[in-house]
Formats: sequence, structure tokens, C-alpha cells
Amino acid sequence: MRIRTAFPYETRHEDIRIPLPDGTRLYARVWRPLTDDPVPALLEYLPHRLTDWTAPRDWQRHPWYAGHGYASVRVDVRGHGNSEGLPGDAYDPVELADGVAVVNWLAEQPWCTGKVGMFGISWGGSNSLRIAALAPEPLKAIVTVCSTDDRYDNDVHSLGGSVLGAGTHAWAATMLAFVCRPPDPRYAGEEWRAMWLKRLEAVTPLIHTWLAHQTRDAYWKHGSVREDYGAIRAAVLAVGGWHDPYRDTVLRLSEHLPQDRVRGIIGPWCHQYPDRGLPPGPAIGFLQETLRWWDHHLKGVENDVMAEPLLRSWISESHPPATVYEELPGRWVTDPAWPSPHVTPVTYAFQGAPVVVDSPQQTGLDAGSFLPFGNDADLPPDQRGEDAHAACFDFPVPEDGPPIEILGRPSVNLAVRAAAPTGQVVARLCDIAPDGSSTLVTRGALNFSARYGRDRAVEAQIGETESLAFELNGIGHSFPPGHRVRLAVSSTYWPWIWPQPDAAGFTLDPAGSSLTLPVRRSTEAAVTWQEPEQSEPLGVVVPATLEEPRPERLVVRDVARGEWTLEVDPRHGGTRVHPDGLEFTEDAVETYTIDESGPLSARTRSEWSIRLHRPEDAWDVTVDTRSEITCDAHSFLTTDEVVCKEGGEVVFHRTWEQRIPRTAG
Repeated sequence: MRIRTAFPYETRHEDIRIPLPDGTRLYARVWRPLTDDPVPALLEYLPHRLTDWTAPRDWQRHPWYAGHGYASVRVDVRGHGNSEGLPGDAYDPVELADGVAVVNWLAEQPWCTGKVGMFGISWGGSNSLRIAALAPEPLKAIVTVCSTDDRYDNDVHSLGGSVLGAGTHAWAATMLAFVCRPPDPRYAGEEWRAMWLKRLEAVTPLIHTWLAHQTRDAYWKHGSVREDYGAIRAAVLAVGGWHDPYRDTVLRLSEHLPQDRVRGIIGPWCHQYPDRGLPPGPAIGFLQETLRWWDHHLKGVENDVMAEPLLRSWISESHPPATVYEELPGRWVTDPAWPSPHVTPVTYAFQGAPVVVDSPQQTGLDAGSFLPFGNDADLPPDQRGEDAHAACFDFPVPEDGPPIEILGRPSVNLAVRAAAPTGQVVARLCDIAPDGSSTLVTRGALNFSARYGRDRAVEAQIGETESLAFELNGIGHSFPPGHRVRLAVSSTYWPWIWPQPDAAGFTLDPAGSSLTLPVRRSTEAAVTWQEPEQSEPLGVVVPATLEEPRPERLVVRDVARGEWTLEVDPRHGGTRVHPDGLEFTEDAVETYTIDESGPLSARTRSEWSIRLHRPEDAWDVTVDTRSEITCDAHSFLTTDEVVCKEGGEVVFHRTWEQRIPRTAG
């Protein structure tokens, strides 16, 4: 990583409040070049608190853009951070309308040329897409990273029509803790306490809404740009990583947007910006690449950014299983269109007699993190234990032939006879080395109830063989000669997927089943990136501690009780001391438990503790939350508790309990 200190422009930054049409003011931080000439504006818009939580990340890129002649603006969503108003649902119409208003307000400022770009990762990247679909006139280009175009089936909520246990629970619990944090009196002023208490009274756990919509209904279609790609008028640079759950967004945008307005990049990365150098690498000079994008679309610079191939992708070479890789072996390839003329679907038919698939409830504990951030235990370990709980079908790569190189979304067609009205099938694609080690390549799932479409729930017909066809997540991978391509099929995948009420499994008939791989013809490509570069870091200090950190992912088996528990420390932070004197502490632990008695034993628990402390201002606030989900055959049962204190005194305490019918998930 190269830290840049000299730029074409000197810069300054200031905190401002952006007025909305209803009088609400959003808190914003603006970095601007010192010039008398107006410049284009770049907007990053999300709820994750610009004065503390994203501040270190913001300082890596906003000053860098300002130094290159852009007004780079970071805005907190209504009801979050130091912004006024009350919090709402994720990506609700108010949030998106506010974003449009901010784009228009920026374009009207005397220091702006009237042209605006948006960028962001995850929530910020998704907001960029969704606001682009609303087509405010000043918004000319976006850069969307690790974002989703499909709120239902490519987010944290569901996979193949099944509720995502780990994703849904963890993110709902995280957002509950996040939204309950107070405004900072250093920036919000004396009104911070009144703002906080009013905000707390308006909080509703998002899990209530998410679990109430278990099929792809109008709730999920709102804000899913997949419903109408044609609404997007801005130029889109879509970026993802093969170890991020949202990478298929890049493939779909590359396929459905006009080629003169879209380019895609998929690297080996996790849920992080590609310049941060977090595993797995290699990192790229991402800021320089986006500068080319902005210069062309916002300043009219005639550079070669649109002469780049439609899609630049990383194809990983075969590698031993591990939970973290500093860098993966592989190479960059280019494709002029998507679907690519270099990719041909190749189908492999299964062989053998029908097999009963009735996986133990704990199958899936070695799945790795649903949302990897580059931590030491994020990625899936050796899959031999998981493979033992699945029906496995192997296809050897000939010793005397070329590698089998794939790029895109593999698919399966499985002849399945259900033993109960509810169930699900999980398919994992693995790379089997000569020593027997099993590296997970990609995976997918289908809820039996979603076999006719994600928008409906139809019970399985017991005893009848049906063909279940579904895609796995996209991937770029090379299987070398002498290895085996394995498809492992299981009936459970806890805690990624919430188990169905019935535990009867299913019968898989190989005679009617197949795997189709997107096999890519090997081509030579000259893809070069500059060295990763950022502006000077903010200067956050992490105090030393003598405490031993918890394991990131700890599996505990109670042999006598037949119980399995996965404890996860998401590594959100610990204590950080900011240059403005704020001591910001976060601690979280997630617990996922299931036992051999059956799927109704599944339960989740998440505990958060957050402290914001300014010793010199005698400001000391804590937020503690507890979120739990259990189930019976007919309902999910959720419990959420929030306790907020100021100076050790409880100022807010509330518990929510909800019973939500299981309609599909």
C-alpha cells in the first residue's frame, strides 16, 4: 500500500447539514479541492455513522478524491449518526427519496459543476444502484462495490427461497445495535439527547419485517434493481469479489445494462474494497481505476476506460483448503460480453443407484462466514467432514488433459423424491486434490417450496420424483489435471440456512441428475493494475490489551446431549481512540445452536455491547442488545432487548417478542 501525501489539489474538509424538502437535515462531511472552479461531486450515502464507525475508511478515499479535483461527500442516512429524523427500514422509500434530494442539492451548489457520481460498498454500494434506478438528472455515473441488485435472493435474507439463519439473524441484530447508538454531542450539539431518545422510541427490530416476507413479494421487489435494469441511466462500474456473497450482481449488471454504460470487475476479494489489502488478495489500485471512471463520465476526459473489456475477472488456481489466504494464486482474464463467447456450458451426468440424502443437523458448521471481511477464520476449512454428510458425485480431470477452467454460475438439475412436505437441497462444488483434501469452490441451495419460483410457496409432493434445477453462486476457478470435480449434495446447511420443520431428507436419483459447468476456453489477456494507493490514515489508535481474544469461530460439541454450538466473534472492533478524543468500543458474539433431536432445536443468539466515551466532555454512553430466534413447526419466535445507559444510568429499556408464521422459510 502506498500512502499518498501530495496531490494535484490542496484540500479542506468541513461538516455541514444538508436540508431535505421536509425540513430534516442530514449530517454530511465534505472534502473539497482548493480551487475557484466548480468541480463534480461524489456522494457516499449510508447509515453507518461518518463521525466514528466509517471514519477510518472514509479518510482512506474521500481526501484522495478531493485531491484529484472532486468534491467528495459522505452523508449519514436519516435517523442515523448525527442526521436528524427517525430511522426506517433498510432501503425504504424515504431513504431513497432523501438520497435523490441529496444528489440534486449537491448539483445546485456553486462549487459543483452540476454533475454527480455515487459510490460505496455494501449498503452504500446498494444505495448507489437504487438511487441510480430513480434516475436523478445530475447523477451521471456510479461505482458500486459488493452490492446487491436483488434484495430477496442475493442479500442477507434468503438463499434459494430458504431463510438465511446466519445472515438474517446476524445482520438484523447488528442493525439493532447500530441504530440505537446516540448522536455525538460534539457534532449534534445540545439536542443530541432529545434526538437519541426520540430515535429509540421509533426503533423496531428489522427481523420482524424480514421474517414476515418469506417469498419474493412486493416488499423485496421494492429497491431491487433486478426488477427493471432499464431504469438505470447512469454509467455503472460494478465491482465484487469471489468471496463476497453479492458477487453475482456484477455478472447480472454486465449482462443486462447497455455495454456503453457498464463495466464489471470481479477479483479474489472478500466483502472489502479491493485496495485495502485484506485477505484474500492480491489487491489492486482501485482508487486510480475509479478516478479514470469519474474523469471520463463526470469531466468528459477522453481516456480509455470505456475501451476496457466488459468484464475483468480473476480465475483462481487450485489451492489447498484454508480459512484465510493472504494472496490466492491465479490470473486475470477478460471477456468482451456477458454471457461470454469464451464460456461454454458443459454437462456432467451423475452415475449410480438412487441414494437417500438425510444429512445430520450440524451439516454446514464448516461453511465459513456468510459475509467474510478478511478475518483469519472467515473462509471454509477442508470440506471432507461436510462431504461425509452428503451424497458426493466426482468427475475426474484427466491427467493428460488441460485444466477445467470455469467462469460464471454452475448449475445443477437434481431428480429428487421428497420424504416430507418441506425440505431443501444444498449443492457444494469442491476441488478434490490427490491427497483427498476438499476445497470449497462455490455453492447454492433450493427450498423445495420455491421450486416453481421464489414468489410462491408450494409444498413438496411426498413420494413423487421432481426435477429441481438451480444455479450456484458465480466463481472463477481452475481444476488441474489429476484433481476431481465434486458436487456434494446435502439436505441441511446450518447455520447458513434455517432448517425446515421436517427432517426426513430426500432420495436423489442420479439417473435424472446432472451438473453443468461454465467452462471457459483459456485465453491470454493483458490486465494491469496500479499499486494500491490511499490518502493518509485518520490516525485512530487501538490501545494495547492483555486480554486474550476470543476464537473467531469456535465449534463446541456436547457429546452427551448431542448438541452442537458455533460461537462467532465477528471482530467488529474492540476499542479505538479517535483523534477527536472519542473512545469507541464494540464487542459482539453470535451463537448458533442445534442438536441431533431435529430441526426444531435450532436457535440463534447475538449479544452486542457498544460504548461511546469522551473523557474530556464527561460523555459516557453504552448500548447493550440481545437478539434471539427460536422456532417451532409453525412459527419463528424472536426476542430482542435493548438497554441504553448514560453515565451508568438506564435511560431506555425495551424488549420485543414476536411470533412470526413460517410460510416458506
